[in-house]
Amino acid sequence: MSWARRAIPAAVTALAALAARDLLQRDHALLRNFPVLGRGRYLLESIGPELRQYIVAGNDEERPFTRDQRRWVYASAKRQNNYFGFGTDNDIEHTPGYPVIKHRTFGRAVPPSAPTAGHDVRLPCAKVLGGARGRARAFRPESAVSISGMSFGSLSGAAVEALNRSAALAGCLHNTGEGGLSPYHRRGGELVFQIGTAYFGCRDGHGRFSLDRLRDVVAGAPVRALEIKLSQGAKPSLGGLLPAAKVSAEIAATRGVPEGVDCVSPSRHAEFSDCDSLLDWVELLAAETGLPVGIKSAVGDLEFWQELTTLMRDTGRGVDFVTVDGGEGGTGAAPLIFSDSVSLPFQQGFARVYRVFAERDLHHRVVFVGSGKLGLPDNAVVAFALGCDMVSVGREAMLAIGCIQAQKCHTDTCPTGVATQNAWLTRGLDPASKAARAANYVRTLRRDLVKVAEACGVEHPALIGTDAIEILGGRTTSTPLREVYDYHPDWGQPSPRDRAEIVRLMSGAAPQGGTAPPSPTAQG
Repeated sequence: MSWARRAIPAAVTALAALAARDLLQRDHALLRNFPVLGRGRYLLESIGPELRQYIVAGNDEERPFTRDQRRWVYASAKRQNNYFGFGTDNDIEHTPGYPVIKHRTFGRAVPPSAPTAGHDVRLPCAKVLGGARGRARAFRPESAVSISGMSFGSLSGAAVEALNRSAALAGCLHNTGEGGLSPYHRRGGELVFQIGTAYFGCRDGHGRFSLDRLRDVVAGAPVRALEIKLSQGAKPSLGGLLPAAKVSAEIAATRGVPEGVDCVSPSRHAEFSDCDSLLDWVELLAAETGLPVGIKSAVGDLEFWQELTTLMRDTGRGVDFVTVDGGEGGTGAAPLIFSDSVSLPFQQGFARVYRVFAERDLHHRVVFVGSGKLGLPDNAVVAFALGCDMVSVGREAMLAIGCIQAQKCHTDTCPTGVATQNAWLTRGLDPASKAARAANYVRTLRRDLVKVAEACGVEHPALIGTDAIEILGGRTTSTPLREVYDYHPDWGQPSPRDRAEIVRLMSGAAPQGGTAPPSPTAQG
C-alpha cells in the first residue's frame, strides 16, 4: 500500500506535466484542444498497420501480401501444412482479371501419386543462359526460381547471409543487388552480380566503372552472370540515397565508397547513353569475363525496347537475358507516387516486351526473367505462360526469413532484423536457421509449379501455353490469356529444340504414372 501511495501522486504529476506540455505546444492543434487524450489518436495511428494485419483485414484483403499469401509462405518455409481447407475465400465470381488455370484430363505428363512425390523436384531453366550467343561461360540454371536482387545496406548482413546460404541449399541463383558483393554473399550460393548506376563493388576511387575491379569480383566469387540494372519496378528512373549514418565501414568497403558519407546512386549510367552504346558495353563485359550479360528494367515507353531489339536483330550484338520488373515490385524506400503509379504492372509490361522480341524473332535467343510478386505459384504460372523462363523472388524470400510485412523498410527499424542495419535488431535473425526456411520455401514453390504443370499435361511450367489460362471477366465471361495479350499461338514457349531438351530433363527427374498397373481388361 505504501508503494501505491507513492506511485499514484507520481503518475498524476506526470500526467499534469504532459497536459501542460500539450497545452503550451503549437505544433498539434489536436493536443492543444485535447491534452493527453489526443495522444490516443497518435497511438492508434502508429499501431494501425498491426491492428489491420492481425485483427481487421480479411484473409485476402491486405496488400501488398494478403494474410493467406503470407501464411502459405510461412508454412512452406517451416515445412508445415500449407494446405487450405473448406474452399477458396477469394471472390472469384466478381473479380475481373482473376486467372484460372485449365487442367487436362489426359496429358502427356502424368503426375506421380505417391504420398511424398514431388517434395523436392528438379526444375531447371528451360533455356541455356548465354547459349544462344555462344558465351564462354554459358550455363543452364539448375533452378527456374532465383532470389532477386536485394542489396547489402538495404538488407542486413544477417539477412543477406541467410538468403545466400538458402541459395546454396536450394541450388538456385542469388542476385547481389546493386550494393556490391559483400562478405555475406560468400556463403556458398551462386551469384548474379548486379551492376547499378553507381557501379558499387566495381568502381574506382572517383566513382567511375572499373573493368579491373569487375574482373577481380568475378574471379573471387561464384559469379555466374552479370545483370545491368537500368531500373526497377517500384522506383523506375530514380536514383537512390543511403544516408551517411547508415554507411558503416563494412558497407563502405563493399561498395567502394567513403565511410560515413551519403552514398548516392545516380539515376542514369555513365558508361552508355543509348541502346547502341549499351549493347557495346554488354559485349565488352561478356568478352572480358566470358559471362552471360543481361539487363533489368521496369517497363514504361516501348521505344527503348523497339530500338534495342532492332539493333540486336540487325547488328548481331545482344543481351543474354532480360529481367522485367513489374510496377508492383518492392523496394526499401520510394516516393508514394512511384510505388503506386509509375511503370507498368508485370503482366502488361512483360507481355509488351515479349511481343517486341517475338516480332523480331529474338524471343528464343533470350532468357526472360520475371520479377514482381512472382513468388506465389498462381502469379508465377501466368508469368511462365507469357514467356518467362525464370522467376525471381524478393519480398517472398524476405517473408521466408522472418519478415512480417511491418512496412518499416525505409525507417531502419525493421522489427525482425531483415531490412535494417541496427545491430540490436539484426541480432535476432539467425542466418543458419533462416537459410533452411528460405530454402524450404524455394523448394515448395518449385514443387507447386511442377504440380500445376503436370495438371496441365506438361512436364515444366515453361511449357504451359497461353491457351491453358483463362482470365475471368466476372461471373459469366472469361478470355484466354493469349487473346488478352494478343499473342500468336506459339508465343510464350521455348524453341522446339529447347522444349525437347527440357522434356527429356524433366522426364528423367521424377517417376511418372499412377499408383497401380492397368487391369487385364484395360490391357485387352
